[in-house]
Amino acid sequence: MVAVELCSGQLHTFTAKAILFATGGFGRMYRITSNAYANTGDGPAILARRGGPLEEMEFFQFHPTGIRELGILISEAVRGEGGVMRNSQGERFMERYAPSLLDLAPRDLASRAMMTEILQGRGIRGDRRIDDYLYLDATHLGREILDTKLPDISTFSKTYLDIDPAEQPIPVHPTTHYAMGGIPTDVNGRVRAGAENTFYEGLYAAGECACVSVHGANRLGTNSLLDLIVFGRRAGRHIAEYVGQAEMPGIARDEADPAREKIDGLMHRSGGGDPHGTSIRETMQNLMTEKVGVYRDEEGLSAAVRELKELRRQYQEVRVQDRGAAFNFDLLEVLELQNTLDLALITAGSAKNRQESRGAHSREDHPERDDENWLSHSLAYLTRLFWDRRPLSRPPVST
Repeated sequence: MVAVELCSGQLHTFTAKAILFATGGFGRMYRITSNAYANTGDGPAILARRGGPLEEMEFFQFHPTGIRELGILISEAVRGEGGVMRNSQGERFMERYAPSLLDLAPRDLASRAMMTEILQGRGIRGDRRIDDYLYLDATHLGREILDTKLPDISTFSKTYLDIDPAEQPIPVHPTTHYAMGGIPTDVNGRVRAGAENTFYEGLYAAGECACVSVHGANRLGTNSLLDLIVFGRRAGRHIAEYVGQAEMPGIARDEADPAREKIDGLMHRSGGGDPHGTSIRETMQNLMTEKVGVYRDEEGLSAAVRELKELRRQYQEVRVQDRGAAFNFDLLEVLELQNTLDLALITAGSAKNRQESRGAHSREDHPERDDENWLSHSLAYLTRLFWDRRPLSRPPVST
């Protein structure tokens, strides 16, 4: 394994009997996300570029109540206490979409309802644009409940919006939240090498970057802890057993050469390439939000795949302006941009490939679930832009 030391810019080569990827999600390929800036999918992208498959990448969860333009989550706790979502006409619109569950409907249903309201012109601005927003109204709860039971929400609203939720509704819209897909693993965190029951020796993954497929097409709230605590623990136990009997692999003298050549190319490239990749990043994020978001269709997904391929071509001309070695965040962002571009293409292609609606994957041109043809896992290969299916069978989790 080759790594860049941020504080010095030096390359370091490590050898180990086992490696565990725990690199988190990749929501930064979208314009509005609850994910941290570091969630650029480094682990899955590295594996994909080396020919490994990624699983169920079309399933990305959108949380219904992210703060307008920022994506910071306003949790279900507000709606659990009685907060309601309203459109520009003041209507509690969830009565139309989930008359029994109302504002506590599942995240995918609530996100689709919000986007429907927006696209039909009942967003607060009313311009039918995908970046319009709605209101989460908690004013009727009273300041005492907000301050005692929901203090974080009050703080977020005041800090990021200069809004007191006891006096004004909170502007919200669906935000990209959680990747159900990722690096395919078994229940012990071992990374699968393909549709057949084979594994990469000594390679493990856990957390949001991995796909054990326990979430199916739509993760339940707090089930990310299952990814972390249950399967992270199982992976750790299996690694401990594995390294006890595995041989230490050898290391080639030129192991770091490809990484060094890649960085040198970015640092010393001449010409008119996009400095920092800024416009490429913005185009990618807008494209994913508009065409691979809450609602999808064949035309939009085909355009997304085509345009993402072009953005990946443009990336080959990107240059890093900062030539310094120490703490070169310009270089870091350009390297991370490649990861998000690669995963964006896989996500768009996987969504185009699955011609049905299931869980968080909602196709307007294929609105029904199709178990006969699509009750299966999906695998995507970046190196040959190939999508495959895998049967549903999984070994049981031992207790």
